[in-house]
Amino acid sequence: MAITLPPLPYSSGALAPHISKRTLDFHYGKHHRGYVEKVNKLIAGKPEADATLEDIILDTAGDGAKSELFNNAAQVWNHTFFWRSMKPRGGGKPKGDIAKAIDRDFGGLDGFKEAFSQAAAAQFGSGWAWLIVKSGKLAVTKTPNAELPMEKGVAPLLTIDVWEHAYYLDYQNARAAYIKNFVDKLIDWEFADANLAKA
Repeated sequence: MAITLPPLPYSSGALAPHISKRTLDFHYGKHHRGYVEKVNKLIAGKPEADATLEDIILDTAGDGAKSELFNNAAQVWNHTFFWRSMKPRGGGKPKGDIAKAIDRDFGGLDGFKEAFSQAAAAQFGSGWAWLIVKSGKLAVTKTPNAELPMEKGVAPLLTIDVWEHAYYLDYQNARAAYIKNFVDKLIDWEFADANLAKA
Protein backbone atom coordinates (compact mmCIF):
# COMPACT_ATOMS: atom_id res chain seq x y z
CA MET A 1 0.00 0.00 0.00
CA ALA A 2 1.29 3.45 -0.83
CA ILE A 3 1.87 5.85 2.03
CA THR A 4 -0.40 8.86 1.59
CA LEU A 5 -0.23 12.47 2.74
CA PRO A 6 -3.15 12.94 5.16
CA PRO A 7 -5.08 16.17 4.74
CA LEU A 8 -4.54 18.91 7.30
CA PRO A 9 -7.30 18.93 9.94
CA TYR A 10 -7.84 22.67 9.24
CA SER A 11 -7.05 25.15 6.47
CA SER A 12 -3.44 26.24 6.08
CA GLY A 13 -4.33 29.73 7.33
CA ALA A 14 -6.36 28.60 10.33
CA LEU A 15 -3.52 28.78 12.90
CA ALA A 16 -2.58 32.38 12.11
CA PRO A 17 -1.26 34.57 13.59
CA HIS A 18 0.60 32.01 15.71
CA ILE A 19 1.66 29.92 12.70
CA SER A 20 1.23 31.64 9.37
CA LYS A 21 -0.31 30.25 6.20
CA ARG A 22 3.09 30.69 4.53
CA THR A 23 4.77 28.48 7.14
CA LEU A 24 2.10 25.79 6.88
CA ASP A 25 2.19 25.86 3.08
CA PHE A 26 5.94 25.18 3.19
CA HIS A 27 5.95 22.85 6.19
CA TYR A 28 3.01 20.69 5.11
CA GLY A 29 3.12 21.19 1.37
CA LYS A 30 6.88 20.81 0.91
CA HIS A 31 8.47 19.12 3.95
CA HIS A 32 5.71 16.68 4.93
CA ARG A 33 4.87 15.90 1.30
CA GLY A 34 8.56 15.34 0.61
CA TYR A 35 8.83 12.73 3.38
CA VAL A 36 5.79 10.88 1.98
CA GLU A 37 7.22 10.87 -1.53
CA LYS A 38 10.60 9.66 -0.29
CA VAL A 39 9.07 6.77 1.68
CA ASN A 40 7.10 5.62 -1.34
CA LYS A 41 10.25 5.76 -3.48
CA LEU A 42 12.22 3.73 -0.91
CA ILE A 43 9.59 0.99 -0.49
CA ALA A 44 8.61 0.60 -4.16
CA GLY A 45 8.91 -3.05 -5.19
CA LYS A 46 10.06 -4.13 -1.71
CA PRO A 47 8.31 -6.10 1.07
CA GLU A 48 7.72 -2.84 2.96
CA ALA A 49 5.39 -1.74 0.16
CA ASP A 50 2.64 -3.84 1.78
CA ALA A 51 3.33 -2.63 5.34
CA THR A 52 1.61 0.08 7.33
CA LEU A 53 3.50 3.24 8.17
CA GLU A 54 3.69 2.17 11.84
CA ASP A 55 5.09 -1.24 10.92
CA ILE A 56 7.71 0.34 8.68
CA ILE A 57 8.80 2.58 11.56
CA LEU A 58 8.99 -0.25 14.10
CA ASP A 59 10.71 -2.63 11.68
CA THR A 60 13.42 -0.12 10.72
CA ALA A 61 14.04 1.59 14.11
CA GLY A 62 17.63 1.08 15.21
CA ASP A 63 18.66 -0.56 11.93
CA GLY A 64 21.51 1.50 10.55
CA ALA A 65 21.13 -0.05 7.11
CA LYS A 66 17.54 1.22 6.97
CA SER A 67 18.02 4.61 8.61
CA GLU A 68 16.93 6.55 5.53
CA LEU A 69 13.62 4.71 5.41
CA PHE A 70 13.14 5.03 9.18
CA ASN A 71 13.87 8.76 9.17
CA ASN A 72 11.45 9.54 6.37
CA ALA A 73 8.69 7.21 7.63
CA ALA A 74 8.99 8.54 11.18
CA GLN A 75 8.82 12.10 9.91
CA VAL A 76 5.61 11.31 8.01
CA TRP A 77 4.10 9.97 11.26
CA ASN A 78 5.50 12.76 13.46
CA HIS A 79 4.16 15.52 11.24
CA THR A 80 0.70 13.95 10.98
CA PHE A 81 0.60 13.74 14.79
CA PHE A 82 1.91 17.31 15.12
CA TRP A 83 -0.86 18.80 12.94
CA ARG A 84 -3.44 17.04 15.08
CA SER A 85 -1.80 18.29 18.30
CA MET A 86 -2.95 21.80 17.35
CA LYS A 87 -6.22 23.49 16.51
CA PRO A 88 -7.42 27.03 15.81
CA ARG A 89 -8.20 28.81 19.09
CA GLY A 90 -6.52 26.00 20.99
CA GLY A 91 -4.61 26.15 24.24
CA GLY A 92 -6.39 27.26 27.35
CA LYS A 93 -7.23 24.85 30.16
CA PRO A 94 -7.62 21.14 29.48
CA LYS A 95 -10.75 19.33 30.65
CA GLY A 96 -11.61 15.78 31.58
CA ASP A 97 -9.14 13.01 32.33
CA ILE A 98 -6.18 14.80 30.79
CA ALA A 99 -6.74 17.74 33.17
CA LYS A 100 -6.85 15.41 36.17
CA ALA A 101 -3.69 13.62 35.04
CA ILE A 102 -1.86 16.91 34.54
CA ASP A 103 -2.84 18.03 38.03
CA ARG A 104 -1.67 14.69 39.46
CA ASP A 105 1.61 14.35 37.58
CA PHE A 106 2.72 17.98 37.07
CA GLY A 107 1.05 19.70 40.01
CA GLY A 108 -1.18 21.67 37.64
CA LEU A 109 -1.21 23.25 34.19
CA ASP A 110 1.63 25.65 34.98
CA GLY A 111 3.84 22.71 35.93
CA PHE A 112 3.11 21.00 32.62
CA LYS A 113 3.77 24.20 30.67
CA GLU A 114 7.11 24.68 32.38
CA ALA A 115 8.26 21.08 31.83
CA PHE A 116 7.06 20.90 28.23
CA SER A 117 8.42 24.31 27.26
CA GLN A 118 11.77 23.55 28.86
CA ALA A 119 12.06 20.25 26.99
CA ALA A 120 11.18 21.92 23.67
CA ALA A 121 13.63 24.76 24.24
CA ALA A 122 16.43 22.44 25.40
CA GLN A 123 16.24 20.09 22.40
CA PHE A 124 19.54 20.87 20.70
CA GLY A 125 19.16 21.24 16.96
CA SER A 126 16.30 19.44 15.24
CA GLY A 127 13.76 17.35 17.10
CA TRP A 128 10.53 17.12 19.03
CA ALA A 129 9.11 17.51 22.53
CA TRP A 130 6.31 15.17 23.62
CA LEU A 131 3.70 14.73 26.31
CA ILE A 132 3.60 10.98 26.87
CA VAL A 133 1.99 8.46 29.17
CA LYS A 134 4.30 5.81 30.59
CA SER A 135 3.32 3.22 33.17
CA GLY A 136 0.07 5.11 33.77
CA LYS A 137 1.73 8.47 34.47
CA LEU A 138 2.19 11.54 32.31
CA ALA A 139 5.70 12.71 31.51
CA VAL A 140 7.50 15.02 29.11
CA THR A 141 10.30 13.82 26.88
CA LYS A 142 12.21 15.04 23.84
CA THR A 143 13.63 13.23 20.85
CA PRO A 144 16.24 14.27 18.28
CA ASN A 145 15.72 14.36 14.53
CA ALA A 146 13.02 11.83 13.49
CA GLU A 147 12.98 9.73 16.66
CA LEU A 148 9.61 9.23 18.34
CA PRO A 149 8.14 7.60 21.47
CA MET A 150 6.57 4.78 19.44
CA GLU A 151 9.92 3.08 18.90
CA LYS A 152 10.33 2.84 22.69
CA GLY A 153 6.84 1.44 23.22
CA VAL A 154 5.57 4.66 24.80
CA ALA A 155 2.23 6.33 23.97
CA PRO A 156 2.43 9.98 22.87
CA LEU A 157 -0.39 12.37 23.70
CA LEU A 158 0.78 15.48 21.86
CA THR A 159 3.94 16.90 20.31
CA ILE A 160 5.65 20.08 19.18
CA ASP A 161 8.02 20.18 16.22
CA VAL A 162 11.16 22.17 17.03
CA TRP A 163 12.94 21.68 13.72
CA GLU A 164 13.72 25.19 12.47
CA HIS A 165 11.48 24.75 9.44
CA ALA A 166 8.51 24.59 11.83
CA TYR A 167 8.89 28.19 12.97
CA TYR A 168 11.72 30.07 11.25
CA LEU A 169 9.60 31.97 8.69
CA ASP A 170 7.44 33.35 11.52
CA TYR A 171 9.81 33.58 14.48
CA GLN A 172 13.34 33.45 13.04
CA ASN A 173 15.57 32.27 15.93
CA ALA A 174 12.99 33.02 18.66
CA ARG A 175 12.14 29.40 19.39
CA ALA A 176 10.90 30.32 22.89
CA ALA A 177 8.21 32.63 21.46
CA TYR A 178 7.02 29.87 19.11
CA ILE A 179 6.88 27.39 22.00
CA LYS A 180 4.93 29.82 24.19
CA ASN A 181 2.33 30.39 21.47
CA PHE A 182 2.03 26.66 20.85
CA VAL A 183 1.43 25.94 24.53
CA ASP A 184 -0.84 28.91 25.23
CA LYS A 185 -2.77 29.27 21.95
CA LEU A 186 -2.59 26.09 19.84
CA ILE A 187 -2.65 22.83 21.83
CA ASP A 188 -5.65 20.65 21.04
CA TRP A 189 -6.41 19.29 24.49
CA GLU A 190 -9.28 17.18 23.18
CA PHE A 191 -6.81 15.31 20.96
CA ALA A 192 -4.50 14.73 23.93
CA ASP A 193 -7.43 13.54 26.05
CA ALA A 194 -8.53 11.11 23.34
CA ASN A 195 -4.98 9.73 23.12
CA LEU A 196 -4.89 9.30 26.88
CA ALA A 197 -8.12 7.30 26.73
CA LYS A 198 -6.57 4.97 24.14
CA ALA A 199 -3.23 4.59 25.92
